[in-house]
Amino acid sequence: MKASDLPLYYNAVEILEHNLADRADKQALFSDPRTLTFGEIAAEANQVANALKACGVRPGEYVGLLAHDSAEWVACFFGTLKIGGIHIGMNTLLTAAEYDYILKDSRARVLIVGEALWDRIDSIREANPQLEHIIVIGEAKFGARTYSDWIGNESTECEPFGTHREDFATLNYSSGSTGQPKGILHAHKDLILTAVLWGHNVLGMTESDRTFALAKLFFTFGTGGNLLMPFSVGASTVLFAGSPRVATDVLAQVTKFKPTIFFNSPTGYAMSLALPDLLTSYDLSSLRLCVSAGEALPAPIWHQWKETTGLDIIDGIGATEVYHIFISNRPEDIKPGASGKPVPGFEVRVVDENWEDVAQGEIGNLILKGESISLSYLHQYEKSKQTFVGDWLFTGDKYFVDEDGYYHHAGRSDDMMKVGGIWASPMEIESTIISHPAVVECAVVGREDGSDLIKPKAFVVLMEDQTAGPELEQAIIEYCREKMAGYKRPRWVEFVDALPKTATGKIQRFKLRAG
Repeated sequence: MKASDLPLYYNAVEILEHNLADRADKQALFSDPRTLTFGEIAAEANQVANALKACGVRPGEYVGLLAHDSAEWVACFFGTLKIGGIHIGMNTLLTAAEYDYILKDSRARVLIVGEALWDRIDSIREANPQLEHIIVIGEAKFGARTYSDWIGNESTECEPFGTHREDFATLNYSSGSTGQPKGILHAHKDLILTAVLWGHNVLGMTESDRTFALAKLFFTFGTGGNLLMPFSVGASTVLFAGSPRVATDVLAQVTKFKPTIFFNSPTGYAMSLALPDLLTSYDLSSLRLCVSAGEALPAPIWHQWKETTGLDIIDGIGATEVYHIFISNRPEDIKPGASGKPVPGFEVRVVDENWEDVAQGEIGNLILKGESISLSYLHQYEKSKQTFVGDWLFTGDKYFVDEDGYYHHAGRSDDMMKVGGIWASPMEIESTIISHPAVVECAVVGREDGSDLIKPKAFVVLMEDQTAGPELEQAIIEYCREKMAGYKRPRWVEFVDALPKTATGKIQRFKLRAG
């Protein structure tokens, strides 16, 4: 599919509303508080659209949404798109200062906020006079209207605004794996393009599927995989407002709602595998396919999951700048430890510092081009020039291509280490450490030794039945020495309770380097 295949005037609310002709009464959204049909979601989205118009929101204006995954989140998303507004999916794990930055950067006039997150907004209201309307999903708060009252008297009918397919539809802020978040705009065309290119053509998603993603809806991986892709084929979605870090709660949702496609992070799969009662207490029989993203999936976790559950995990790499995944394994074409091969519709290269293609097996910079790539960062001219170079997106990821054409993630550009004059990939070292039976997960960064030379240091999370100490530290180092070239082995191992991560599961190695 190409953008030119779409009508010139296209509104991505069609991803929802195309279902109304033949499956309006089908249950489309499952969650503990509410279960809705396609028709019910569309009706509530129309009420939101009318309420936004009553607030004076015009096409091209921003509407902030800060709430946990819910039916209301979905209605607000499509209601904003329907009137030509630009939806801001706001990370629910940020601080008040970060929300203040986003609201000022976007100049949003309307903010819809979940009751549980009110306190972080209340403290910055006066600093954002442009914020004219605050709507609370839940109980009323001072100076704000409740969501139920806001939409209660609005019509369930609304005509969609005739947006151009290249009009902006969404604004997401990068997850912060390398520092300050960046505002990334996507057009209406990008939403359906990524649904078709990866959801339809790679995963083979169909109307009979039911998706469940641990990536929350404010993140494009969550919006794409757990909303746009299923709805685009008439499939259903399961929403979960709880923490993705509590494996028992997550697996209870799988048991209860019986999804067929499960989106999780490498950490999530590792946490599930650490449960001694994984298969006896939880029913995974509905799953036909598992997906991993957010961080490269180590081969040991892939093999352990396959051996334990019999299920394949499809790993890939995506970026908010692209909206979704652009290199991926396929259900019938999986190489554990690799990101896979380029998704048709994207052109991918691995280049050196002069933008010349590197030889097979050599590590280089990953660049790509495709029609769903954003044009720039909002209000960040210099950073935009470094990242969006002509038709190409400079991803900041280091990759190499093997003899079979599979792409392998070697780390972020600033994560790479030169040890003894030779480049070392943190991903390779981490994959080896994770294969140790005492380890749940780990992250590797470069640290200076006593001679001011860079050497690998590993931060390790252990299985619950393991005891941290010098003996286990040496055992892990020796294990790595046996499994890989000696210069790659970690020189230090620090045992930690958890690794710093973004809300999407990416390890924040810059925090470990600074620690």
